[in-house]
Amino acid sequence: MGPCSSALQPLSLLVWAAVLAVGLGLGTLPAFLPCEFRDPGLVNCNWLFLKSVPRFKAASRNNITSLSLLSNRIHHLHDSDFAHLPNLRRLNLKWNCPPAGLSPMHFPCHMTIERNTFLAVPTLEELNLSYNGISTVPALPSSLVFLSLSRTNILTLGPASLAGLHSLRFLFIDGNCYYKNPCGRALEVAPGALANLSNLTRLSLKYNNLTAVPQNLPPSLEYLLLSYNHIVKLAPQDLANLTALRVLDVGGNCRRCDHARNPCVECPLGFPQLHPYTFSHLSHLEGLVLKDNSLYSLNATWFHGLDNLTTLDLSENFLYDCINKTTAFRSLARLRKLNLAFNYQKGMSISHLHLAPSFGNLTSLQELDMHGIFFHSLSKTTLQLLARLPSLQTLHLEMNFITQAPLSVFGNFSSLRFVDLSNNRISGVSKRKPAAATGEADSKEVWVQSQDFAPAPLEAPRSKDFMQNCSKSSFTLDLSRNTLVTVRPEMFEGLAHLQCLRLSYNCIAQTPSGKEFRPLQSLRVLDLSHNKLDLYNEHSFTELPCLEALDLSYNSQPFGMQGVGHNFSFVTRLRNLSNLSLAHNNIHSRVSPRLCSTSLQNLDFSGNSLSRMWAEGDLYLNFFHDLTNLCQLDLSQNNLHTLLPRTLARLPKGLQRLYLRDNYLAFFNWSSLAFLSELQELDLAGNQLKALANGSLPNGTKLHTLDLSSNSISFVVPGFFALAQNLQVLNLSDNFLMTIEPSWFGSLANNLKILDVTANPLHCACGAVFVDFLLELQNKVPGLPGRVSCGGPGQLQGRSIFQQDLRLCLDEALSWDCFGLSLLVVALGLVVPVLHHLCGWDLWYCFYLCQAWLPRWGLRGADALPYDAFVVFDKAQSAVADWVYNELRGRLEERRGRRALRLCLEERDWLPGKTLFENLWASVYGSHKTLFVLAHTDRVSGLLRAGFLLAQQRLLEDRMDVVVLVILRPDARRSRYVRLRQRLCRHSVLLWPHQPGGQGRFWAQLGTALTRDNRHFYNQNFCRGPAAE
Repeated sequence: MGPCSSALQPLSLLVWAAVLAVGLGLGTLPAFLPCEFRDPGLVNCNWLFLKSVPRFKAASRNNITSLSLLSNRIHHLHDSDFAHLPNLRRLNLKWNCPPAGLSPMHFPCHMTIERNTFLAVPTLEELNLSYNGISTVPALPSSLVFLSLSRTNILTLGPASLAGLHSLRFLFIDGNCYYKNPCGRALEVAPGALANLSNLTRLSLKYNNLTAVPQNLPPSLEYLLLSYNHIVKLAPQDLANLTALRVLDVGGNCRRCDHARNPCVECPLGFPQLHPYTFSHLSHLEGLVLKDNSLYSLNATWFHGLDNLTTLDLSENFLYDCINKTTAFRSLARLRKLNLAFNYQKGMSISHLHLAPSFGNLTSLQELDMHGIFFHSLSKTTLQLLARLPSLQTLHLEMNFITQAPLSVFGNFSSLRFVDLSNNRISGVSKRKPAAATGEADSKEVWVQSQDFAPAPLEAPRSKDFMQNCSKSSFTLDLSRNTLVTVRPEMFEGLAHLQCLRLSYNCIAQTPSGKEFRPLQSLRVLDLSHNKLDLYNEHSFTELPCLEALDLSYNSQPFGMQGVGHNFSFVTRLRNLSNLSLAHNNIHSRVSPRLCSTSLQNLDFSGNSLSRMWAEGDLYLNFFHDLTNLCQLDLSQNNLHTLLPRTLARLPKGLQRLYLRDNYLAFFNWSSLAFLSELQELDLAGNQLKALANGSLPNGTKLHTLDLSSNSISFVVPGFFALAQNLQVLNLSDNFLMTIEPSWFGSLANNLKILDVTANPLHCACGAVFVDFLLELQNKVPGLPGRVSCGGPGQLQGRSIFQQDLRLCLDEALSWDCFGLSLLVVALGLVVPVLHHLCGWDLWYCFYLCQAWLPRWGLRGADALPYDAFVVFDKAQSAVADWVYNELRGRLEERRGRRALRLCLEERDWLPGKTLFENLWASVYGSHKTLFVLAHTDRVSGLLRAGFLLAQQRLLEDRMDVVVLVILRPDARRSRYVRLRQRLCRHSVLLWPHQPGGQGRFWAQLGTALTRDNRHFYNQNFCRGPAAE
């Protein structure tokens, strides 16, 4: 293998794609391989494991305004990486070389950024370098507006770090020194380092171990985020000149660690220290965050002058007593959002919650968050104080251990839209008089265990959200995750205007009889999921005339009781019900044989056992037939193994969306879709379909979305989708397809808007038809450049379909040529040994006989040089000159006959008028060999030395060794060069024999030395001689 052979292996994806387009005649390749183009102007290169910035075609570079290289492995950025993108405005390089503390394997990584990397992009406005191992701020263009250097190793900001960034408005340097990205020190911001950023409006320095507010911040700042540092002292001079500040976040600087979710340092005793007039000059302040600062009291002076304050976060402090008596809220008439969450006393909960009278001054308050304060009883006195707030819309009281709550008092709120009482211990309405009325139990404290403070687990996600209408409700009450066992009408007295009620995740085990929700005459949405309701009474929920959405999912316990029947006839009586969920109830037998409704539009029946119901003959064949207005039906996870045509024929005729996900369907009768003439969306994902071979989609179907993902489809009959002219969205992802044939679609392919074929083992053979086809639809195939990958052959498994290896492609003509050549080699391998054994000596004789004739003629024809040898000798030595003219010339030119050699002699063949060096150069380079005749070898000068140097130069230039030495006095001392040459190339050094009997052999050896290449004379044990190019 030559030195360049290894360089051919790791050719880039783009180079292979270009070669592929020429070799296979493909259509236009995606312009931004290996990335994906998303309008407008965004090129998405995320999660491609790139090690360098990709190069794009010159014709498409002008279209790139945003480039995202998130989560790759680019560790070195060169000056030219982005210089070819003239219109680039946004660049995301996040998570390419994360610091050791943020790396999943904690490997150290350092990103190298050359000086002109970003300076070469004068249009750049947004740059994200967060989560990279950089220790200094790189050189940046003055056009930058947004810069993120968060979670890096930058620990020093000097005046020169951000010099010249006069357009910068947003700067984020968060998390450069904290427990996940440790540095053993604090971020150092030199005084005035940011002063020249005259347009900076938003600065974030969170999680940096700062102990003081950086000095000389630009007065243009509107947002200053300094949370989770160690700033325990604040004085007016710390925020001097920041008169334009609108949002200030200094939370988490002096933490309460009993509620911390991450490593925490306890707040020192006597801290934090806030000067009374710390914020007084911030007249434009709209948001102030003082959360998690171990505050035990509120100084009313803090808020003087903050007439525009609308949001105040005081959560996770120790303000449990302050809430009862503070006067700090008197001057906050414009406050709209107040957060007091988790201001509980360590290890204790209180019996009743009282609010200070100053809460009544919050006349603009719209949202109040008081969850996690841990009190047991919500008194009417407390709620009446809040009821006088004319703008209050949202009240959070979840996670408080509340056991008593007079719900009727919420009817007195004029603007209330949402009350959250979830994750409490409300079990019903107490019949005894609340202890809060006596004023005696207010001071009682109950010790609780620390684990009670842990929040409840998050609600499991559901496939269909039937509570979406709550966002449009005028009043919503959330009582989910309490301990309700029964529901009684008196619980909801005075709540006639309630429109959405959430009672999920309780322990309600009663049989609704049509009386429980009688006061709620305006209720539109009712969530009773995750309970134990027994649906038997035909009048269930009929007391709710406006009910539109009813969620009865995950009430499986009553349906699992053997021998107990269930009645769904109440659905008929709910005239306005449009959404019903009976999902995940394991409904399988002893239920009403029909569901009847003229108003129901969406029914979620997933997670039941419809396969057992339809196995009972015709008993449940018409279970859904009488839902005359039904548009959406979800039958996912019903253990269906077959779906007979007569079953589909008994579904509502107006059905538009049918979901059959995650069943066990191995066969589907496609022609039976003709029974559902209005069907527009069909979901068969997650089944066991192996082929689409039985018929095709029926002609005239209105189907526009078909999901066949996560099956085992390996074959599709031609024309299967061709008749579905309205089909626009087709999902074939995660199957076993080895090709995508245009014949499957016919003329439909041009109508498709989305064709998803990701996660299929496509066979990337040369000339694969699916590559051409997908290129024609490339704007309709999501993830085509990177996520549509090969499943074979093995060398390409998991790679992009555009990374085909042309070495795997077969050329028929080349294959025949290789076959013939290999056959010839085999034949020769057999014939040559046989001939050598039978007549080896004869062949050897003929070969050398021909060699004696052919090389001379071939050599002269190939290398047309005028002389065979240039003879160099010392003319001053008469004996040497006499030997050359009489013996050497006569033997080689006159006595060899037709094998006579052409010698070049100085006195005879040099041209008069030329310089000595010109004649010498022409003689050496115009002869096949240069013959040096020497009487001795210890002292060489003059013409001999010059000739020898030119011969050596020819060795270096032409890689030809042309030196032949004849030594007339063998007994003379030989130089080291001669001795070395005798060892390496013995036949090129000849000694004139003293005995006349050896002269014949000498002339034969000299003739051979002058007619053959010196490479044949080298001793193979030491070297191979100069290699000819």
